Amino acid sequence: MIIDVPRFVDAEKRYWEELERQLVKLEADPDYKMDLRQVQRFHYVYERTSADLARITTFGTEREIRGYLESLVARAYGEIHETREKPYRFRPLHWFFFIFPHVFRKNVRAFYLAVAVTLAGCAFGGTLISMDSEAKEILLPFSHLQGSPSERVAQEEKAKEDRLAGQKTTFSSFLMTHNTRVSLLTLAMGMSWGIGTILLLFYNGVILGAVALDYVLAGETKFLLGWLLPHGVIEIPAILIAGQAGFVLASALIGWKQRASLRTRFRMISSDLVTLISGVAILLVWAVLSEAFLSQYHEPVLPYSMKISFGVLELFLLCLFLGRSGMKKEVADH
Repeated sequence: MIIDVPRFVDAEKRYWEELERQLVKLEADPDYKMDLRQVQRFHYVYERTSADLARITTFGTEREIRGYLESLVARAYGEIHETREKPYRFRPLHWFFFIFPHVFRKNVRAFYLAVAVTLAGCAFGGTLISMDSEAKEILLPFSHLQGSPSERVAQEEKAKEDRLAGQKTTFSSFLMTHNTRVSLLTLAMGMSWGIGTILLLFYNGVILGAVALDYVLAGETKFLLGWLLPHGVIEIPAILIAGQAGFVLASALIGWKQRASLRTRFRMISSDLVTLISGVAILLVWAVLSEAFLSQYHEPVLPYSMKISFGVLELFLLCLFLGRSGMKKEVADH
């Protein structure tokens, strides 16, 4: 029984207002989707408001408050028990500019772990090359990387013909297939409790560190930056995001401090995994186009300064996109 009605209203009013805000969002946008945490919170404030309604009905003089609560509870009940199927409308721009960066930020710790593992691989690969330059014949999988950097640079800059003429589509398809296979494998290896994902990221880091230091020690830093930056600033983060997805999968499999069943944990992350790997695919398309039409052309065809500037701009825009895109809508939703 309520003894002090004004005090009761002051204590519970914030829950009623929170329920009303959620109802306004649901009623205004049929496509609005709540995540698991939001659904749990919505159900909690609905039950609390229903209990408050039951308590306030004992006071016949509080008709205005009772009517307000009856309206809230009825609207919430209707949303919870809605049986009509709402038409699904996929909005690709909304997905890419809001959903994808939002999911990335929500799982950003897994991304930081992927970065740390890759940097450890870079340090290991660079150390091996600095100690023994012949090690690149074992470390590097591509023959054009195993020779002398200076000889390769001289050969590339001397070439006057377009060696990809008539083959750009084939070359792009090969790169896309290879990079997609690596990304999917990096994600799938999360099923090995993350061990496989760690090994793949570490090995990619070893190759990157070995190649980078090999060219730097040979005095070909400008060529290295002009060659790698246009496509690498997109391709490497894409592989890291695939690793991020692999660690999200591994975390659900391990279930640290989680009471939910394995099936429930997988269901909770399934949409995040699809979003992350779909975003990786889009990033890889751009990286492949950049590599086929820009990275493979060197001075005097394309100035290194132009290619480096383009890569730096790409990196800045990517960081801005992943770090800030959709932030205003996130704040509004909360």
